[in-house]
Amino acid sequence: MPQDEPTSALGRVMGLDVGDRRVGVAVSDELGMTAQPVLTLVRTNRKQDMKSLGRLLRKYGCREIVVGNPLYMSGDLSPQAEKAQAFAEQLRQEFGLPVHLWDERLTTTEAHRHLHAAGRAGTEHKQVVDQVAAVLILESWLAARPGR
Repeated sequence: MPQDEPTSALGRVMGLDVGDRRVGVAVSDELGMTAQPVLTLVRTNRKQDMKSLGRLLRKYGCREIVVGNPLYMSGDLSPQAEKAQAFAEQLRQEFGLPVHLWDERLTTTEAHRHLHAAGRAGTEHKQVVDQVAAVLILESWLAARPGR
């Protein structure tokens, strides 16, 4: 599946780092200039995950969603990328919002580096690494939009 092109519409955008057990969540400001971490959603089941994300979408007034697409370094589809793409499709069907897949290669590694540099280790590190990865995914997508 090709990488989705960023759009230029104003409004908040939600960024997601989707894993099997957790989903890191970040949101942009209303102008789409910056991204902030929100929380790490511990996954339970599809219905509950969608319900929780729906609450966050409403709370922050998000108009679009960006889902990290964890491709292999070669650019080929990984098993986790297939899961992320299926999750993105569920989001489209559930909420009727534009959902963009964005190449997230190395964002988790970069998130770990940021946290180590900030002196965060152990339990605290594990609790926020998915949020930091979501911020990095969203920042990358925001920066790539036309007119930026």
